[in-house]
Amino acid sequence: MSEPMIAIIGGGQAGAMAAAALRQQGYHGSLHLFSDESCLPYERPPLSKAMLLDATPQLQPVLPASWWQDNHVELHLGVALRDIDRQAQSLTLADNRIFHWTQLLLATGAAARPLPLLDALGERCLTLRHAGDAMRLRAALQPGSAVVIVGAGTIGLELAASAIQRGCRVTVVEQAPTVMGRNAPWPVRDYLLARHRQAGVRVLLNSVIEQAEPGTPLTLTLQSGETLHADTVVYGIGIVANDTLARRAGLETANGIVVDADCRTSDPAIFAAGDVTLTRQTDGSLARVESWENANVQAQIAAAAMLGRPRPAGAPGWFWTDQYLDNLQFIGDMHGEKWWCRGTPADRKAIWFQLRDGALTGAVALNHGREIRTLRKLIQSGQLVSAEALCNEAIPLKTR
Repeated sequence: MSEPMIAIIGGGQAGAMAAAALRQQGYHGSLHLFSDESCLPYERPPLSKAMLLDATPQLQPVLPASWWQDNHVELHLGVALRDIDRQAQSLTLADNRIFHWTQLLLATGAAARPLPLLDALGERCLTLRHAGDAMRLRAALQPGSAVVIVGAGTIGLELAASAIQRGCRVTVVEQAPTVMGRNAPWPVRDYLLARHRQAGVRVLLNSVIEQAEPGTPLTLTLQSGETLHADTVVYGIGIVANDTLARRAGLETANGIVVDADCRTSDPAIFAAGDVTLTRQTDGSLARVESWENANVQAQIAAAAMLGRPRPAGAPGWFWTDQYLDNLQFIGDMHGEKWWCRGTPADRKAIWFQLRDGALTGAVALNHGREIRTLRKLIQSGQLVSAEALCNEAIPLKTR
């Protein structure tokens, strides 16, 4: 019987943390990580903030450079994969090198969903997924320049904040009637919309670009007939999962690699984690979670399943965004309509709460990062709490 060899395809958060989890959970066999980027795995969240704003921006590694050597992980950086052979349990690189594996983890991430109308504008139309994108964007965000950002999701709003702080004139175009409509409750959306407008961002909601013309400046025409001029256009309208390798290998895909609760694909020897995945729910539906935290969680789950260990305990979903001097942390369910507020959002210090049957199910903390641990425990415990007590700042947040 051949020695075990685990191969990880993808050098983002999920791939790097899966390598760490495998070693932490006791795997001592051969471990290889393949990435099409030439640098060590790095943190993605700073790309829309620190990489654009710091005087001397530097990539923040997911793991120290020494970790890879100390933990005997073979890194293959700047390589492209051609295909996966499930029957032979092998993978072939673009240079025809072949590696055999006993288990495979796909952490290939996602790409920006293309918008051909804007892509036709050429090199002054940008997206943000990788370090190279961030450096091109940094060079484009010159003081006084006109920037149009298409899409008012988390990344779009973070970019708007960074562009304003770099002295740009910023317009955000969003076809929906609100900002961050996919993942923020309505009072937080209202807060963020007001915050950006107060900072000088022109936010156009219910707006669709009908025509885009190259030139100096770039010209965008909205369905309303309004014309926008820009030195740079940036868009973020969602993702397309990098599932081509999986699809060609015959794995179940649906704009993402379909996995079960243990991150196992339709092939029991192949697992997947991170933005590329769609997890099948108990009712048969498919759900995608795009966040730094989910990449870490799925890395732990996949590693445990690959090693035959129990699945790690679940926790409420959590993500954050930094915009201007505000830190907003979201935990639990964001989909309810009834929200209570503790504190004063106008003072940039507040927590929004959602209750269901008397128990806390979701919360958003505005510049209250220290309370997240308590909020997580409250959600996990299911203990009954009153809205009045939660909203009363004289009563400390605590579990029993």
